[in-house]
Amino acid sequence: MKIKRILISQPVPQSESSPYKELEQKYGLTIEFRQFIKVEGLTVSEYRKQKLNLLDFTGVIMNSKMAVDNYFRLAEEMRVTIPATMKFFCVTEAVAYYLQKYITFRKRKIFFGERSLDDVMELMKKHADENYLMPISSVHQPSALAKMKKAKFKVTPTIMYKTVSAVLSDIPDVAVYDVLVFFTPAGIQSLLENFPNFNQKKTAIACFGPSTAKAIKAAKLKLDFKAPTKEAPSMIMALENYVKAQLKKAGTE
Repeated sequence: MKIKRILISQPVPQSESSPYKELEQKYGLTIEFRQFIKVEGLTVSEYRKQKLNLLDFTGVIMNSKMAVDNYFRLAEEMRVTIPATMKFFCVTEAVAYYLQKYITFRKRKIFFGERSLDDVMELMKKHADENYLMPISSVHQPSALAKMKKAKFKVTPTIMYKTVSAVLSDIPDVAVYDVLVFFTPAGIQSLLENFPNFNQKKTAIACFGPSTAKAIKAAKLKLDFKAPTKEAPSMIMALENYVKAQLKKAGTE
């Protein structure tokens, strides 16, 4: 089967020099992008079911800009004033500086790591007595929280936003694509919800990460290739390897 049309279940890349564009031009492909999932903030009534008071905590762990947005949104909607004494521990410098959208940066106690929650945990060791709140999504990796619990930090996770399926009514039939590429289990859920009669047939399915691969198997779909692997640490490399293999089979490489 010669690959002609690929659907990536992510937003259109902002950069003009996207590696997908290069792949498209190199092999004469049509690569389209469509986000299969979207993130929605919890309403105040939904959030209050967790029975947490934002002012019971002395520190907040921010692992994304989405966490920042929803923390301050809910605080405003609940008419809670975040005190100047609140400490913020951010996963990266970019997330830390994003706080300026809501607070005066220089007047607050803000700490940030280089690129991961492991960096943040090093900073937290100097503030071991804090009572931490960690805003997270309904879909999250429990490993980071488990690490913090193991390190004896007092961390309370709180779901402030949720991942839901996007409405894909503008796509009549995903079976017209030769390859579908997924990056999250929620993307597979969206596929099943939007296209309940989807029959994979000759459509190849690719994924990034073991959790997405597990979701594909659970949905009784065939996983044709994945990343990261030793041969293909990125999805771009995995896609190119698959396209080349199909061209070789067709004898047109």
